[in-house]
Amino acid sequence: MSDLTTVELLWLEKCIENRIRFGNPVSERILSGNRRVLSFTPGSIFAFVRWTSNDFGTVLSRVDILRAATPGRPYSTVPWISPGGESLLRLSSWPKVERVLQTIDAIETLGINPADAAPDYWHHVHNRLSVNETPRPYTRSRHQAWHRRRRIAS
Repeated sequence: MSDLTTVELLWLEKCIENRIRFGNPVSERILSGNRRVLSFTPGSIFAFVRWTSNDFGTVLSRVDILRAATPGRPYSTVPWISPGGESLLRLSSWPKVERVLQTIDAIETLGINPADAAPDYWHHVHNRLSVNETPRPYTRSRHQAWHRRRRIAS
């Protein structure tokens, strides 16, 4: 049994779109023209975006930012992800998902890979957007502080 966390991605035009917005997969397995599986190492952070519609419009818009499951540590189950991961952010409804995607874009504009951003920042974004407040921006100084804390802890 592998310690990797797998994410099944599916794309059915105008119906279902499951995709990774950021993250550093260690492998990819193509199952068909519209299905593939990505694998992540324990502890790695990634964003999983799901969108589903029917004949009447969008029925699901959701974004999850997760830390891949680590053996022996608790984790949440999430559809399409095996075994699951530690939830850092989980929001649904297009307006909130869009704000998360804009936040990710802003971090990338700084030249920072969102997968390397401080996990507590994703908790902050989740908490603020959950109550329709604006999260504080991620900054280079916050990122440097996160890396210093991580070095001290290890």
